[in-house]
Amino acid sequence: MDFDQFLSTSAHSQLRKELESEDQIGFVDLSRAASIDVNRDLYLEADARGLSLSELLELDEYDPTMPGSPMNAFERQLALAGIRLGGKTPTTVEQFFQQAPSLLPEFMRREIRKGQAMRPELSRLVANTTTVASNTYTPFFIDTSDSSKFSLRPVGEGAQVPQLLVTEQNHAVKVNDYGLALKTSYKALRYRTTSQFRVLLWYIGFRLQTDKIAMLVDTIINGDGNNNTATVINSATSGTIVYDDLVSLWSQFAPFEMNTLIGHVNQMKDILTLSEFKDPMAGYRFQNTGDLFSPLGSSLVRSDEVPTDYLIGLDSRFAVEEIITQPLTVEYDKIIDQRFEEAVITESVTYAKVIPEAAVILDTVHP
Repeated sequence: MDFDQFLSTSAHSQLRKELESEDQIGFVDLSRAASIDVNRDLYLEADARGLSLSELLELDEYDPTMPGSPMNAFERQLALAGIRLGGKTPTTVEQFFQQAPSLLPEFMRREIRKGQAMRPELSRLVANTTTVASNTYTPFFIDTSDSSKFSLRPVGEGAQVPQLLVTEQNHAVKVNDYGLALKTSYKALRYRTTSQFRVLLWYIGFRLQTDKIAMLVDTIINGDGNNNTATVINSATSGTIVYDDLVSLWSQFAPFEMNTLIGHVNQMKDILTLSEFKDPMAGYRFQNTGDLFSPLGSSLVRSDEVPTDYLIGLDSRFAVEEIITQPLTVEYDKIIDQRFEEAVITESVTYAKVIPEAAVILDTVHP
């Protein structure tokens, strides 16, 4: 999805509406915010504690946000510096540098996170998110090969209690570092408003989240290195997908529930045009809001990284977990010291299988 397409998405439009009302806030007590000197040392302290600057500012010894407050701690720092993000006269990037250069890295990180939130599908695809302090992670191995061993049944006196065998996988999963350098000249940005600049940051976050969905898709298809590639079944006729194929895919999930379908846009179009799903109300919702209907009770998620002949069925409650060693970070030194030439955005994340049987692939093109 290019930048122009991103600007036309419903998620972007909704966030714009929410943020346009940001300036309509009454009196806010900034006395505690004024006592805090936001500088490089404060970023270093946040790093040492494993927190973002926003999270650090919310600690009791700094400027915690009271219930009902219209601003959080970082927003109070922006207000104290006179930074206006919306309204009729938003602050320019040059004015931001002049008034509060030390706030800019955290401002960028927060806006990129808002862009990531514009693709909420990722959170619906992962069973769990785990933060670890190492660049490797060993997933569980849950032996589901013989369900009779742990099925619920009466246990007589002296009889063996059913057991669910849980060990560690043979191979650890490497948590890779991913980075993106946002490179531009100060001249190109200085007269832009923060309102314009934040849209660019939203787009970066949106694309990062899209790439993470692609990483998750690759893990489902090819496994995490522990001999746990997804089971693949074939459609009845190569080159086509019909309603019976979806029912066959659905039937593979007992005792799981096929609550999600992930596919390339071509597969999405084929499903959307199946006669069995041409419900007038579903069509009305799609045409007016862009919301996809739920075939067989499954949410549709588009990912063009899925091979065009594959359709992934998923029980998102059990299939994949997300592992993070470093959350989204924006390098602050260069931004504070050199105004803006290059900002490095990094995140360390990977995906691992939890229960492989909770994901099955329908192959629509086969010999």
